[in-house]
Amino acid sequence: MAFPIKVCVACEEEFELKPGKPGFANRCPECSEPEATGDGKQRMDADERKNIAEVNEARRQSMRNLLYRKDS
Repeated sequence: MAFPIKVCVACEEEFELKPGKPGFANRCPECSEPEATGDGKQRMDADERKNIAEVNEARRQSMRNLLYRKDS
């Protein structure tokens, strides 16, 4: 049995859609390859983590004040 012939939406080349092909079903194997941009996470040092925690705490405090303040 032959595999169905599809047209890639990215490069418009024809390819055979084989079972177990990685990536999207409407893209050829070359266009489906994941980009090598790294793991996406950046390393933070202790100062950056502390700054982010302080900003988040201030944000939570502000939201709490807005939600639960008494209008007099």
